[in-house]
Amino acid sequence: MGIMKKYKPLILALRPNQWVKNLILFTAIIFTGKLFDSNLFFATFAGFIIFSALSSASYLFNDIMDLSYDKLHPEKKKRPLAAGLIPVNSAIETAFILAFFGLIAALFVNVIFFFIAVLFVLLHIVYTLFLKKRAVLDILGISFSFMLRAFAGEAITGYHLPYWMTLTILFLSLFIAAAKRHAELIREGDKTRPALHQYREHLLDAYTSVFATATVITYSLFTYFEEPIKFNEPIRSLLTNLAPKAIDRKWMMIGIPFVLYGLMRYAQLLYERNEGEAPEKIVTTDKPLIVSMALWGISTILILYVL
Repeated sequence: MGIMKKYKPLILALRPNQWVKNLILFTAIIFTGKLFDSNLFFATFAGFIIFSALSSASYLFNDIMDLSYDKLHPEKKKRPLAAGLIPVNSAIETAFILAFFGLIAALFVNVIFFFIAVLFVLLHIVYTLFLKKRAVLDILGISFSFMLRAFAGEAITGYHLPYWMTLTILFLSLFIAAAKRHAELIREGDKTRPALHQYREHLLDAYTSVFATATVITYSLFTYFEEPIKFNEPIRSLLTNLAPKAIDRKWMMIGIPFVLYGLMRYAQLLYERNEGEAPEKIVTTDKPLIVSMALWGISTILILYVL
């Protein structure tokens, strides 16, 4: 108990709640029908661990560089580094260790995955030092970080995401990034982040609207145009022989209402409750949103792997 109490501030500084973003690595095996391939699953899980370590290193670096701004923020001032619970030297050492061993581990996966991991680290460094201080570029930087996670999943497995799903991830990440900036601007004004000086509320409203619309359109096109996954498993083959017409229908479109509700619920939390500043908190605490995501996930898995 004493050891846990001692290291608790450092563990919190790693932001383990943010690791949920790295689940995007699994999209490659999910949407190519390889989720239950044990070798690919554990390889992707290893990639998830590596990117979680690299993410935590980038969060520590960000907190070190933003220390003066975080002390002015009503919520971020409670972070371990801003609150003075851990020394800056310890944060620097931990960030270096996580980044170094994370990249070494990435090299053992494969070369392409390693280069994506390096690009991921470099992006976060450039984002912290430059991009986050520039309007538009900060939103694009956040989105590119999500895209690199998706590409990392492809690099691990060798299977590529459908084009329309790739675009869905792109526009969804842009929507989340724009919503994050909107929430920050409304709740704290422009004192806690340099880029917020260059934004106006109506501009961010337009961004969130455009990106939400694009997310729905690209996901709908994915569900309509994507061909059914071909399986050789006995159960799936039996179902295909018994009901070949049902298999060819556009069953993936069943997920569209869940995506619509999820975006509408997120927008409701953004505009009615001024939330959106912490996406990882919303998707793990808001019950209606959790239910919609769960129903979407269950229906997607059933359609891809059972019907």
